[in-house]
Amino acid sequence: WVNEMHVDGFRFDLAATLARQFHEVDRLSAFFDIIQQDPVISQVKLIAEPWDIGHDGYQVGNFPPIWSEWNGKYRDTVRDFWRGEPATLGEFASRLTGSSDLYADNDRRPTASINFITAHDGFTLRDLVSYNDKHNEANGEDNRDGESHNRSWNHGVEGPTDDEGIRTARRRSMRNLLGTLLLSAGVPMLRSGDEIGRSTDGNNNPYSQDNELSWLPWGRIEPWQEDLLATTRHLTMLRRALPALRRRRFFTGEP
Repeated sequence: WVNEMHVDGFRFDLAATLARQFHEVDRLSAFFDIIQQDPVISQVKLIAEPWDIGHDGYQVGNFPPIWSEWNGKYRDTVRDFWRGEPATLGEFASRLTGSSDLYADNDRRPTASINFITAHDGFTLRDLVSYNDKHNEANGEDNRDGESHNRSWNHGVEGPTDDEGIRTARRRSMRNLLGTLLLSAGVPMLRSGDEIGRSTDGNNNPYSQDNELSWLPWGRIEPWQEDLLATTRHLTMLRRALPALRRRRFFTGEP
C-alpha cells in the first residue's frame, strides 16, 4: 500500500487492543516494536484511536513517539467549554495549545494530537447543538445503541425548531466549535458534512441507514449552510496563511 499505491498513513481502530500482550495494555508491546523498526511503515503517518472497551483501555497520551492519536480529551473539553460547563477554562487552554500535558513528556510534538469535535461515531456537529439525547429509533434497537453521554446542548428545544433565536444560537455555536477546531495547535480532523451543517436527525449511530438520513445532501444546501461553508473556508485559509496556527513545537512561556 505504501510503496506501490502511495498511501501516506494509516488510522488504527481501537488501537489500544494492539498494545495488549495478554490482558494489560503495554506501551512497549511487540506490535509497536515491529512498527518502530520497520523501514517503510515507521516513516508514514500512524494514527491511533487510543482506546478499546477492555480494562484500562483508555490510553490517550500513552502511545509511542512516532504515533499520533485521536485526542478524545480535546473533544470532551471543547464540547464542555462551549456548552458552559464550569471549571473547564484551564483545560480548554491546554487543548487549544496542543495538549502538551498529554504529549510533551515523551518528546512528542503538537502534531501528535489529532484534534476533533465530531467523528463518524456520534452526533454530527449540527446535531451536537440541536439534541440533548440520542434518537436512534430508526436503527431497530429500541434506542439502546450508540453513546448516551454526548456532552451536547439543544439550546432550549430538542431537534428542529422554527424559533429563529434558537436557530441563530445554534449556528453561532457551530461557528464557535469550527473556529476552535481549526485554530487549535495540533492536527484538525473535520467530519465530512459538518462544514455544511449536515444532520442525521439526532441519530448518533446511523450504521444501518443507507438512505437520506446518512447521505450528504450536496444538491440541497440552504443559504445558512452556504454561510457555514464560507466560515469553514475562511478558517482553513487562516490556518494555511498563519504559521503560528501550525506550530510544530509547544509553547514554553519563554521568549
